[in-house]
Amino acid sequence: MVAGSAVLALAALLALAAWLWRWRRVEAGGAGRVCVAVLGDLGRSPRMQYHALSLARHGHDVALLGYLQSRPHGDVLRSGRIRLVPVTDLWGLRVGPKLFQYVVKVVVQAVQLLYVMLKIDQPSYILLQNPPGLPAIAVAWLACRFWRSKLIIDWHNYGYTVMSLSHGRNHPLVQIAKWYEKLFGCLSDYNLCVTNAMKEDLWVNCNIKAVTLYDKPASYFKETPLELQHRLYMKLAEDYEPFKPRTESVSWSGEKSAFTEVDGSNGHVKKSRARPALLISSTSWTEDEDFSVLLKALEGYEQYVSEGVKLPPLVCVITGKGPLKDYYNGLINKLHFKHIQICTPWLEAEDYPLLLGSADLGVCLHKSSSGLDLPMKVVDMFGCCLPVCAIHFECLHELVKHNENGLIFRDSDELAAQLKMLFLEFPTLEGKLHSFRKNLRACKQLRWDESWDQTVLPLLGQNE
Repeated sequence: MVAGSAVLALAALLALAAWLWRWRRVEAGGAGRVCVAVLGDLGRSPRMQYHALSLARHGHDVALLGYLQSRPHGDVLRSGRIRLVPVTDLWGLRVGPKLFQYVVKVVVQAVQLLYVMLKIDQPSYILLQNPPGLPAIAVAWLACRFWRSKLIIDWHNYGYTVMSLSHGRNHPLVQIAKWYEKLFGCLSDYNLCVTNAMKEDLWVNCNIKAVTLYDKPASYFKETPLELQHRLYMKLAEDYEPFKPRTESVSWSGEKSAFTEVDGSNGHVKKSRARPALLISSTSWTEDEDFSVLLKALEGYEQYVSEGVKLPPLVCVITGKGPLKDYYNGLINKLHFKHIQICTPWLEAEDYPLLLGSADLGVCLHKSSSGLDLPMKVVDMFGCCLPVCAIHFECLHELVKHNENGLIFRDSDELAAQLKMLFLEFPTLEGKLHSFRKNLRACKQLRWDESWDQTVLPLLGQNE
């Protein structure tokens, strides 16, 4: 009841705020300017950064709006056509019951977001990421009415299904969020989505017509040359123990990491003969990724080594920021592996693709809350020709082809068996890993720029 009243109050408040701001007549137009908005951290919103870069490449001036918690990619910062517009993340609302705190936060966010959207130069389009869509969709729609602009929603998932991970599907707040998302989603002018499964669901259940724009890797996601690998490893070794060599020869005169070394006779970089295997996973440390699955699989891997299976030492790197990171770091600290090292760094935007392009295997534990979105981390890994083991969910087959570009698993035991099979006698033998990487190199998938030009550019052309 409180949540329902809050939604009505929010709608009334937003309508009043929009009316008060409309103190002059605004003509349709915007001179090709676009507002790209996400009610989240811009540095951890790569798809929206890609949108901004693509728009700038085609001559649009872009207001990129969101939280400035993590540094966006250098290409965004260097672009003369992209202006970062900060939105203040609201922390510290700790008065009263949790439901009251949530309602107050949504109302304050709505007023703040509307104020920011009406302060920018008039845009032709507002391109909004969903989720999070509460209150962003309603605010963006009102701003579009004020500016006489077009609203484009980029559906990454459903916000109410993400919310259900914490509250359950039948919670009143989740049901209200579902109603809100469908109602205001129908008011958009154009819609993008990340899978064909989501495109069909939007049409059947929400009467929303969308165009599928698959996540594609940016051009800088590619295999990393050996010398760049070595420089990256040496840089990471300054802060993270797993990148340092485990043993150091007394007579060694060159630079050495856990994975690479410089030949003292000719100065060339080469891979270390007994190097560990490098496994990488990235995460936002939220409820839709259960990292205990990976930790249990690593326990199985350790057991295989103890039983005499010829497996290499393993360095497991898990990148990202998020609310559950401290919880999983606590679990990791309780593990006492002899043959596995784990670290959880936050990488600079430019270093992340370099590490993906240097790794031996990627692991994805993303389980879609709706079953309709795909993990962008796998897209980036494939751009680097990095084979992947990914946990199963409904539409994963649109991206990961089992036994072709990677493997799909359902539980920790299956993942442990896959790690054993893939790393058996590594690095002497790289049978499946090599064939997966060879298939990824051969597929010549579209990059983001090409896909965007084919899919989004025609939508913008309809209004010009």
